[in-house]
Parts: sequence; structure tokens; C-alpha cells
Amino acid sequence: MSTQTSAALFDQDAVRQAVDATLTHYMSGQTRNAHHRGLPQQSLQALSNFLNSGGKRIRPVLCVAGWQAADGAGVPEPVLKAAASLEMFHASVLIHDDIIDASDTRRGQPTVHRQVSTEAAIIIGDLALVFADDLLHNAGLGPEQLAAVLPVADHLRADTLHGQYLDISHAGEPPADPGPALKITRYKTAKYTIEGPLLLGAALAGADNAVRSQLSAYAIPVGEAFQLRDDLLGVFGNPHDTGKPALDDLREGKATVLMALALQNADSAQHRTLRRHVGNPRLDDDGAGQVRTILTDTGARATVEEMITQRRQNALTTLNAADLPTHIRTALRSLAFSATARTT
Repeated sequence: MSTQTSAALFDQDAVRQAVDATLTHYMSGQTRNAHHRGLPQQSLQALSNFLNSGGKRIRPVLCVAGWQAADGAGVPEPVLKAAASLEMFHASVLIHDDIIDASDTRRGQPTVHRQVSTEAAIIIGDLALVFADDLLHNAGLGPEQLAAVLPVADHLRADTLHGQYLDISHAGEPPADPGPALKITRYKTAKYTIEGPLLLGAALAGADNAVRSQLSAYAIPVGEAFQLRDDLLGVFGNPHDTGKPALDDLREGKATVLMALALQNADSAQHRTLRRHVGNPRLDDDGAGQVRTILTDTGARATVEEMITQRRQNALTTLNAADLPTHIRTALRSLAFSATARTT
């Protein structure tokens, strides 16, 4: 997959399709290997089904964007495999995250731990983590590329897990201070979803400090806006669009900026209602409706929308001044909108 014309150098749909093909080919190889060795194949089938169930592939797309931002040409096979390794790691995170959240659906289908057992799903998530490492180490990268990219990959993974830990440590009774939620957003999403993939791709192309700094300055506000949108969708989104239940975040009592702002601005009666319903694992639709009304009436929902708009604009301002290839600035501008104005 490569082209030489500037207008077609970055085709997001083509990248997604190539990543899907790479993952399918990789999983087929793993399944054949397991068969020849007499190993069970059910876990591989469950993982393959999950990988094929959908997803935005935003991390692999951004990895390729980072590669071309640092003047990498086309999409060589080693870069594509490195990008696919991010999607494999993402599968591991989602499978485990759904267990932690006790979620019933993901992408409109039963979560892995609902299809198999929780114990089996933990193992399948671990297997995806092993495969992510295998994809990266055996992507065909040169020694210098591998040396440059491994620290980025390690930081991306560690930041994600630190963010996950912060997330569960504040769940149940979210604080009225948006600070902890913003910290979770920074590590669990901004660095993992946007900055890390861009920097990983840039590292493959031997990017200098200037390029890395420009990509980070764009990525962090977009990543924060991405998570703020996710928080809104987790409460106000249509499950038919998001593929996830509309009660999970409220039942878990996630520490979000949205909830912190509502708690800050709530009157005593609203505050009691929020504390009664948020974090209640038996929350029903009526209680969730009361919470949504308070999130709107306190101005929390509108404020989060303003925060999303402000962060997206900050990223676009940075992008406009960045010394990056024109087609990459165009692609990143498009991604800034699709990542922050989405309904899924």
C-alpha cells in the first residue's frame, strides 16, 4: 500500500482496510500455528471475532499519520504491522476494561466475558497483549527503528495502565473536583489514543524533536476532547449508535469532568440525588433520567461541550502553525473533528 501523489498520500479508509487485512492475516497464522501444535483455538477465534467486530482504528491511522508527518513515504509493510500492533493492544485494553466495568455489550455485541467466562476473557485479553508485542517486534523494522520505537510503545502502554488504575481508584463516588478526572483523561486517553500513536509513527521515521513537539501539542488537546466527548456519550449517547449501554458509566460512578462539574454546581437536593444514584449498580432508567436532567440543569453538559470546542480549536491553531506536510495537516484537521464531534 503506497502512492506518490500528495493528494492521495494519506487515505484514512485505505489505512483502516490495510490494518484489518494485516490483523486478519496475523490471526490466521496464529490459528494455523495453534492447530499444528495441538493447542486450543477457541481463544483465538474469540479474539478474531472481537477484532472483526468493528472499531474506528484511530490509533493505527494516527500511527501512519505520524510516520508521514516525519517525511515517511507511503505505508511500508513494517509500518503497517507496527500500526496494527496498536489495534491489537487496544483489543487487550477493551476486553479487560469491559470486565472491570461489568459491561454487557461492546460495538453492539455481547462483550467477550459475556460470550465466554470472565476467566477466559482475562486470558484472551492477555493473549492480545502478547500478540501486540509480537506484531511490533516482528514487523520487519530495522535495528535503529526498533530502538527508537520501543520506548514510545512502552510509555504508551504504561500510561494507559496508569490511567486505568486512576480510573478505577476514583470510581464509585466521583469527586466534585475535575482535577482527578482531567488527569485520568490525560493518561488514559490523550496519551494513549492520540499522542502515543502519532509519536510511535514519527519515531519509525526518525522524527526530530521539533516534529515530536508539534505532534504532541496537537495531540493532547484533541485527546482530552476525545475523552470529554466519550464521557458525554457514555451518559447521553444512543446505545444503538455507541454500541454500549447508556447506564454503565453512571452505575460504575466514573470520575468524569462532566460529573465533577455537576457536583460542583448542584444545589443540596440535586447533590443528594446525584450521590444516591451515581455509583449505584442497580441504577434504573428512571434514576438515570434524573441524573441526566441534573447534568443538564447545572450547566455541566454545556460546559463540557465548550471544553471540547476550546480544546479542538487549540489543536487546530497549533496545527495551522506547524511545519508539517500539507496532506498530514489536512488529515489531522479532519481527525480533530471526527474524534471530537462523533456520535459513536
